[in-house]
Amino acid sequence: MNYNLITILGPTATGKTSIAAKLAAELNGEIISADSRQVYIGMDIGTGKDLNEIKYRNVNYHLIDICEPTEEYNLFRFKKDFNAAFREITAQKKFPILVGGTVLYISSVLQNYLLPQIKSDEEKLKKLLSLDKNELLMLLFSLSSKLHNTTDLINKERIIKAILIEQSKENLSNEKSNIVSLNIGIKPERSIINQNITGRLKARLKSGMIKEVEALLQKGIKKEKLKFFGLEYRYLTQYVTGELNYNDMFQKLNSAIHNFSKRQLTWFRKMEKEGVEINWFKGTNYDEILYFTKAELNKKDANT
Repeated sequence: MNYNLITILGPTATGKTSIAAKLAAELNGEIISADSRQVYIGMDIGTGKDLNEIKYRNVNYHLIDICEPTEEYNLFRFKKDFNAAFREITAQKKFPILVGGTVLYISSVLQNYLLPQIKSDEEKLKKLLSLDKNELLMLLFSLSSKLHNTTDLINKERIIKAILIEQSKENLSNEKSNIVSLNIGIKPERSIINQNITGRLKARLKSGMIKEVEALLQKGIKKEKLKFFGLEYRYLTQYVTGELNYNDMFQKLNSAIHNFSKRQLTWFRKMEKEGVEINWFKGTNYDEILYFTKAELNKKDANT
């Protein structure tokens, strides 16, 4: 069977979007975002919506800026939206290219999660927010007795997020899928990833990421909701509301992003052990990736 999807994956700050945009322009493709926060309107700098190159190459994109931060967006909605975008792109005889940093979303496509529709998590979230930290920890460990990342146990927001993930897993199963993805992983040396993460964070702070969080708060987004979005929004909200000074905010946020990057790689390794083939590249040499991609697509064509 021919490949009918290309997936560009890898840890954060490795240039995945740029590669996806170039491939889409080269292969008459369109981009489908697999990012749980880029769906939200007004959350631009903190989520890294690298749209300049996509627009520069006149490439269409999907699942970016499709709902307000006050709305609920979850794995079920993503899978539904992905399927709709995939059908739309292929119906136009174009090639869908999936790219993003939310590994659960990518895994749901590549490992064919079947997601029965569930009720909105809004009421569930309200109930969880009403519990104290100890009650939340008891609930989390009742859902899963396995060891959790220590960062999941630090505060209520992280514990609640871990609970919602565990509850979502109860609704996951596998189904047959007509999707056959050529998976391209971008994984530079750890030192380069670390350098990219810190450099990108400094650049985003200079380009108005703090003002973005202030604007979201002024728009009426509750600080608890912003913190729930994690990483940049959690720590910048704490800074803007006076809970952290600038230096502490930067250090904590920088460390959190580095840890997030490591967790992404851990999940990719787990996917590989479960049978997902990922073709890894150490850098962002586009010509090398393009040559490999075209060779694989042609190889598949020749075998049909």
